[in-house]
Amino acid sequence: MRKVRIGVFGVNRGSTMMNYCQTQNDAQLVAICDKWEEGLNKKKQELGDAIKYYTSFDEFIKHDMDAVVLANYANEHAPFAVRALEQGLHVISEVLPCQTMAEAVKLIETIEKSGKIYAYAENYCFMAAPREMRKLYRAGKLGKFEYGEGEYMHNCETIWPQITHGDKSHWRNNMHANFYCTHSIGPLIHITGLKPVSVTGFELPFNARMERIGAKAGHAALELITLENGAVIKSLHGTGCSKNSVWYSIYGSLGRIESSREDAKFDAYNRVFANLDEFEGANGNSPVTYLPDEDLAGNKFGHGGSDYYTMHHFLDRINGNEEAEVIDIYEALDMFLPGMFAYRSVLSGGMPMRIPDLRNFEQRDIWRHDTLCTDPLVAGDQLVPSYSKGVPEIPDETYISAYRKWAGK
Repeated sequence: MRKVRIGVFGVNRGSTMMNYCQTQNDAQLVAICDKWEEGLNKKKQELGDAIKYYTSFDEFIKHDMDAVVLANYANEHAPFAVRALEQGLHVISEVLPCQTMAEAVKLIETIEKSGKIYAYAENYCFMAAPREMRKLYRAGKLGKFEYGEGEYMHNCETIWPQITHGDKSHWRNNMHANFYCTHSIGPLIHITGLKPVSVTGFELPFNARMERIGAKAGHAALELITLENGAVIKSLHGTGCSKNSVWYSIYGSLGRIESSREDAKFDAYNRVFANLDEFEGANGNSPVTYLPDEDLAGNKFGHGGSDYYTMHHFLDRINGNEEAEVIDIYEALDMFLPGMFAYRSVLSGGMPMRIPDLRNFEQRDIWRHDTLCTDPLVAGDQLVPSYSKGVPEIPDETYISAYRKWAGK
C-alpha cells in the first residue's frame, strides 16, 4: 500500500483529515490551504515546515500531490472540486456536494471526464449504528425495505459565533432550512442503496433561537421522500432546535432496526435495537440491543469515529480496491437533491416534486443552467429567499456580538 499524498483545503474542519494523514500509514499530508492566514499560521506552528502552506487555491492545486480534501464552506464545494479534478487530482468533499443543479451537472460531467475518484464524506453513514444497520440490511435480515426515519437536530446556539465568525453573509446565516440535509437522509440512502424519486418538503417556523444567532431561515425542516421501490423515508433536521438528536430507524418486511438517540443513556448514537423475524408472517417479538463490535477507528477520530472511515475508504479506492465503500457523486446527489427539491416544494405551497436522476444524460440538459439558490453571488435572477415567508430582519448588533465572541473581544 502506497502513501497517498494529500492536500487539505480548510484548516478548521480539515483538522480531522490532517490528523488522519498524520497517524495512518496510507496517507501523507503535504499541503494545506486556507485564505484565513491566522488559522493557517497556527497550523504551521503545530505541524512544522515539512508541509507547504498556501493562501491561494490556484497555487495549492499545482502542488505535487495525488488528492485533495475539500473542507471549505459547504456552499462552495462544487466549483473547487471541479478545479481540482481538472488539475488531475482525486477529490474527497465534505458535505454538501453542490449548491445548485447547474453545479451538480458540471460536477458530474467533470468527474466522468477526469477519470479521477470523487468521494463524498458523509460521515454519519459510518457511525457505528448506521454501519451495523447497513450490514444487517445488506445481509437480508430486514427483508424488503418499507419505511425509514432519520434525524439530525443540532442546537448550534453556543457554537454559532465560532462557525460563522459574526459574518452576516456567511452561508450558514443564509441557507434555507432544507439545505443541510444529508446527515439525516444520507445514512438511509446508504443503508438501502435505493434512489429517491419524489419529495414533499416542510419548513418549521423561524424562531427566537434563530433570531438570536442571526440565521435567517426556518429553525428546522422535514422531507417526506418516496424511493424507487415505493418505500417512504422521513427526514428531520435543523440547527435552531432546543435539543440534539441523531437517530435512525428502518422498517422492513422482517422487522425493525434503529439506533439510540444522541442524548440517550444507551451509548449515545452507537447502540443498535433490533426486532427481527426469520421469515415473513412469523409475527414474533424478540427485541435485542447491543453495541456493534467492529470499529477500526477507536476513539481517535471525531463524530463517533466516523471521520476515520470516509478517509480510509477514499484512500483504499485510490490504492486500487474497487470494493472500498466510497460514496460517489451519484449517491451523494441521491442524499442531497431531496433537500434541494424539498425547498422548491415549500416555495410552491407544499406540492410534491420529482427528484431528477442525473445519471440520465437527458436529465442533465434540463437542469444545466438552473442556478436557483439563496446565494446572490450564484443564483443570478433565480435567487430565492432563505425563508419562504420572507427573509427576517435581524439587527446588525447580533452579528457584531457574534464576531466579538469569536474574536475574543
